Amino acid sequence: MNIALLGYGRMGQTIEKIALNRGHNIVLRIDKDDEGYDITKADVAIDFSIPSVAFKNISNCLNNNVPVVSGTTGWLADYDKAIALCKEKNGAFIYASNFSLGVNIFFELNKVLAKMMGNLEQYNVSMEEIHHTKKLDAPSGTAITLAEGIIENNKNYNAWKLDEGAEKTIPVVAKRIEDVPGTHTVNYKSDVDTITIEHIAHNRQGFALGAVVAAEWLVGKHGIFSMNDVLNIG
Repeated sequence: MNIALLGYGRMGQTIEKIALNRGHNIVLRIDKDDEGYDITKADVAIDFSIPSVAFKNISNCLNNNVPVVSGTTGWLADYDKAIALCKEKNGAFIYASNFSLGVNIFFELNKVLAKMMGNLEQYNVSMEEIHHTKKLDAPSGTAITLAEGIIENNKNYNAWKLDEGAEKTIPVVAKRIEDVPGTHTVNYKSDVDTITIEHIAHNRQGFALGAVVAAEWLVGKHGIFSMNDVLNIG
């Protein structure tokens, strides 16, 4: 399979190693300032770029009938436009805030716990995420997905806010520490105890492998999908 890497930072380079080990070819390695490349060389594209160019990358793929997997976060103001374009072009698109198998299981666990805690108003929820200092967006896309999962399944909350809590609002603390791949913690705290669930990534391998598996799965399909579809969970 011929893969285009849209974004060639540390994640793109890790994806490249895994893709090559799985027998694929890398036909394009596109940095954030590269333009004029021929995306049609690729059977599928994997976008781990930066927020300012992600939608442009995704649009270029969809306009040229190239399936695209995107793990870039911080660009979701244009997400609905990407969905509309995918439908218009009968394309194939997967966006995930996190491609790790473990994190996607964690997403589902988070939803179940949120539903269980819905009738226990004595517990207040809070979240913390920690990432490396080169991560540009805060909170992380993974943290936002977790917060949205709580809001969808727990009537006590209807919003999240960075660093602040308010009535019916989940406070999300974002920390940036050198060389931390990603840690996400959800706490339910009462006067008598605290319930905590946590996912700790030890390296980037899990994120990269999930992105390659998603790309392999997407080729030949049409529609808008999620990692739940790829992994058959949820």
